[in-house]
Amino acid sequence: MPQYKYLFGPVPSRRLGISLGVDLIPPKTCSLNCIYCECGKTTNLTIERKAYVPTEMVLAELKTFLSPTPQLDYITFSGSGEPTLHAGIGEITMFLKENFPAYKIALLTNGTLFFQPELIQEVQKIDLILPSLDAASDLIFKKINRPFHQLKLDSVIKGLRELRKNYTGQFWLEVFIVPGLNDTDDEINRLNNAIEQINPDRVQLNTLDRPGTVSWVKAATRDTLEMIAQKLNRNTEIIANFQKRENVASFNADIESSILQTIRRRPCTVDDLSTTLGLHPNEINKYIETLLRRDLIYPETLERGVFFKINQK
Repeated sequence: MPQYKYLFGPVPSRRLGISLGVDLIPPKTCSLNCIYCECGKTTNLTIERKAYVPTEMVLAELKTFLSPTPQLDYITFSGSGEPTLHAGIGEITMFLKENFPAYKIALLTNGTLFFQPELIQEVQKIDLILPSLDAASDLIFKKINRPFHQLKLDSVIKGLRELRKNYTGQFWLEVFIVPGLNDTDDEINRLNNAIEQINPDRVQLNTLDRPGTVSWVKAATRDTLEMIAQKLNRNTEIIANFQKRENVASFNADIESSILQTIRRRPCTVDDLSTTLGLHPNEINKYIETLLRRDLIYPETLERGVFFKINQK
């Protein structure tokens, strides 16, 4: 089986079913340094769009993988950083639509760069865009998302409005709830006003389901998420980890078993597991989530990062 540098999975996704990941950005290159990010601290904080990985090599890998017509629900731009930073995302999208039109394309994005009109044009052929908006006040935006210094919240919200006006595909807006920061009445009211302006097809509430960049960040309860969902005036659903990912068709019990066996030998970070098992960190994270929820492993933050250990209870 070929080894892929820019593709990962297919992975089990609660929202997208069987999803082939396309990683266009080296870790960890992003316009934000979110306190909850499962990929860890941003090491290259930027809003510069360029070819971070060779577009032609991504196209070659996609051609090899897709030629046997595997069963997929989506091909998804996601991975170790912000995919819209890659200047070739439009070219890659057109390649997929022209050569493999049977597959739907999704974009997981932090939604910060749509103030650039050329980016809005580049994503027109994508079937589903899933941007994020975690705050509607400057203070909370800076506390949760820790943006690149030139990135302003007003521009982000305006960009999302412009995207919605000029894009005919499905638009699902994710709001990540961090207790103590964006779950207050004032912030929810601000978010509600921003969401009304953006007018997404769906609003999806999420919260922490595995350790983030900052250790004090905790998960919101389902009751809290349900209360927030009632306050928002949109078609709002809760997508946080209250469902079983292992019920998704692409869940691979062999991968889960390999992760457990590796952790039994020694505690590992996600990067350790990725190197040992030859799997993309995002793919590892999908299985870590289920193991944490089932209380088979537990996290411990040490100097080198978050290590996962077997729960001996």
